Amino acid sequence: MRPPHVISLGDTAFAIEYGDGLDPEPGARVAELAAAARKARQSGGLIGLVDLVPTLRSLLVVYDPLTASRAELEAALRTLDDATAQAAPPPPRRWVLPVCCDEAFAPDLAAVAAATGLGPDAVIARLCAPAYVVGMIGFLPGFAYLTGLDPALRLPRRADPRPRVPAGSVAIADTMAAIYPSDSPGGWHLLGRCPLTLFDPAWSPPVPLAAGDRVRFEPVDPGRFAALAATRPRLEPDPQR
Repeated sequence: MRPPHVISLGDTAFAIEYGDGLDPEPGARVAELAAAARKARQSGGLIGLVDLVPTLRSLLVVYDPLTASRAELEAALRTLDDATAQAAPPPPRRWVLPVCCDEAFAPDLAAVAAATGLGPDAVIARLCAPAYVVGMIGFLPGFAYLTGLDPALRLPRRADPRPRVPAGSVAIADTMAAIYPSDSPGGWHLLGRCPLTLFDPAWSPPVPLAAGDRVRFEPVDPGRFAALAATRPRLEPDPQR
């Protein structure tokens, strides 16, 4: 991985970029620096920092130029980055998300099975086998880009995007998987549905998942899906996995 470099984004923001692809190492460094910066900010440091937005390969830093200079923040973040690079990374949070792949929730399952040469059961098994890494949150509030999709399932986006994808839809496209947190247009292949809430503005934070977290899908039957959908339990990390 190349050394990080800074990209200017006007007089109130800059980005610290670690790579130019979708490799997991830059994303891990971004997540570690973002976590360290948030901790430093909560402790009273990084004066002038307004917001941090981690992406798959860079960290966007938004600051108040009337409170702190870019040079000051950049130097402080480089020091934090050096420290996190030398320290053992903290264990990631792990989540197990239920997914029902019943025909009613998986309109693209047959097409994906035909395109990959796998049977529907094999597609579901490969969807649920990996421990995905949350690369970033984007597109919609709570939309987590999950890296680590089985190579056998990697397909381009649909040629005809849907005007409405139901909230909770579990989908794949290219090298990633995701769950739509709310109704939205979308062009990913839909293979199931998750009954849990992934975004609620009343929560703190409103999005439970964060860059660097690990996610696994757990298949559930329609009865279990209906029970979870009726109670909508709050999403919590799994301490056992």
